[in-house]
Amino acid sequence: MKLDILKILADKKIALPDEVYALLTSAKGYTVYETVDELIDAAVGGKDKMEFEVKYEVPGKGEVVEAIVHRVTNGISANYTDPYMRRRDPDTMVIADKLPTDKERFEERFGYDFSTLKRSTFDWLKEQELALFFYFAGNQGVGMGGMAIAPANAGFFALGLATLQKILKVDDLPANFKIESIIYVAPVFRHTHFNGKQIVVHNRTEDRHEIFSYNLYPGPSAKKGLYGALLTKGEREGWITAHCSMVQVISSYDNVTTFMHEGASGGGKSEMLQHINREPDGQVLIGENLVTGERRLINIPLFCYFNPVTDDMA
Repeated sequence: MKLDILKILADKKIALPDEVYALLTSAKGYTVYETVDELIDAAVGGKDKMEFEVKYEVPGKGEVVEAIVHRVTNGISANYTDPYMRRRDPDTMVIADKLPTDKERFEERFGYDFSTLKRSTFDWLKEQELALFFYFAGNQGVGMGGMAIAPANAGFFALGLATLQKILKVDDLPANFKIESIIYVAPVFRHTHFNGKQIVVHNRTEDRHEIFSYNLYPGPSAKKGLYGALLTKGEREGWITAHCSMVQVISSYDNVTTFMHEGASGGGKSEMLQHINREPDGQVLIGENLVTGERRLINIPLFCYFNPVTDDMA
C-alpha cells in the first residue's frame, strides 16, 4: 500500500531513527505492507502471479537467483537454489556493539569495525525498491515494537517474519509507538563480504536493537534474531522469553495439564504439540530391537485433546 508514512508517523508522534528517515527519503521507492495477504501477493511479485524469482546483481558474480517462490494451495512455497541456504547455520550470529555478551563479536571474526559495512548496507538499500512493515514482537504488551525493511522482491522473507510476529496496520499504531527493534535485509552481502555464508549482525544500543540480515533464510534472521532482541530487553526489564513449545492437554477424564518444553532447535518441541503416531492397526509402537526385530506396542483407546499455545517462543 502506498502511504505517506513519514507524515502519518509524524502525526502520531512516532519517532523514526535518523538513519531510517534518511533511508526512506532517499531510497528508490518503498511500499508499506499492513497484512499477511498483501505480503502473500508481494512474495510472488503481484496479485495474479504464480511464480517469482528472487534475484540480485552481485558485483563480481553477475545475476544470482537466491530463491524461487511459488503460490501454492495453502500459501507460499520458497525454494532456495543454493542447498546451503535450506537450513540454519549455527555460526550465523555476531555482535557488532560493545555491550556485554558471551557471543562472538563482528570485529573478532572479520577484523574490522561493523560501522564500515553498515554504511555500505544503507548505500545498497537506498538503490532498491523497498518493502517495510511494522510489527510487535511479544504478547499482551510485553515485548517490543519494531519495523522490518527489506528489498521489495524479498516479499517471501517479509511474509515469514509477519507470520512469526504480529504485523501491525499503520492506523493501529498507537501514538508514541516505540520502534525498539529493526530488521534490515541485504542478501547480496552474503556473497560480497561473507564468502556465501549466512551472517546476521546484532547491533544493540540503549534504546534500539538492530538486526542486519545478510541472507534470506528467516530462521536466524527473523525468528532467532528477534528472540535475541527479546532476551536483551527482558534482561533489562525483568521478564523472560523462553525458547519453548507449550500445550494445554485435556484428558478423556477432563483433567487439564499444561506442559512447557524448553530446549534447543531440533529437540522435539514442535512434536510435543502433535498426537502420537499410530500403527495401521491402531496400536502405538514403543520401540523396536534392531538386532532381534522384536517390536513392543501398546494400546491406547482414547487420546487427549491438545490445545497448542506456542511452538517456539513464549
